[in-house]
Amino acid sequence: MTPAPLLDTHIWLWWLLGDARISSHWVEILDTLPSHERPYLSAISLWEVATLVDLGRVKVQQPLDVFLRIATAPDTVRLVPLSVEVMVKMNQLPTTFHRDPADRLIVASALTLQLPLATQDTRIAASGLVSIWKPEKA
Repeated sequence: MTPAPLLDTHIWLWWLLGDARISSHWVEILDTLPSHERPYLSAISLWEVATLVDLGRVKVQQPLDVFLRIATAPDTVRLVPLSVEVMVKMNQLPTTFHRDPADRLIVASALTLQLPLATQDTRIAASGLVSIWKPEKA
């Protein structure tokens, strides 16, 4: 069985906000993961969402602090801190890979934890640096 994935920020948001850009298959699997196998989320995704909300590029129904507390509750995701190991792994990524710091930290987190990454970012997928989550069909 495939381990629970680390969610890229856009997948986490699309899942929680019911965005049509995430497949119903992915939604079903993420919704039904057992409580002890919830997907992972890098702490950098909270900063990324806060920035997107501040810029008006993402809209949430609640005040941001309420949304983030609900969206990171243990029954939703397992929050991954930005550790020394993640920073070291990020520093080891090729300089030709994504210059976006959030994407670099998310990939470094997936590599550090040896988790597949749930993403639709074509540059991350094309890099071959990280295993891309491909949930099994039910």
